[in-house]
Amino acid sequence: MDGLAEIGITPPSYEDGAKQTVVYHEACHLCHGQGITAQPRMVLKAIPQLKLLELPESTWCCGSAGIYNIIQPEMADALLKRKVRNIHATGAKIVATGNPGCLLQIINGIRRERLNVRVAHPITLLAEAYRESE
Repeated sequence: MDGLAEIGITPPSYEDGAKQTVVYHEACHLCHGQGITAQPRMVLKAIPQLKLLELPESTWCCGSAGIYNIIQPEMADALLKRKVRNIHATGAKIVATGNPGCLLQIINGIRRERLNVRVAHPITLLAEAYRESE
């Protein structure tokens, strides 16, 4: 995602369709490890009809952290519950995150709470927008 932000994104050309409300969860390895925070948001903001909301405590771990959810399941579960509460409070129907571990962890939390929220990688959302603009 850093490369896309550097070279620039040609936004998808469609303007039709329902507006999607999205929150972005910061993957620990990106924001804390690599200092990448603005670039994923730039990718998401390039998508027409997407309204990006800030997720409270976005930089807090979701509980996945590599294998943390396996070796520290109680703490990981507490972190996940807090993350899912914050997601639910935004009213967003989509959570974007750039880490497969976070993606799976948040999906599990969303399912457990029976929320109607989709979890997707920002690039997946961008690719879908390009397909809709064809």
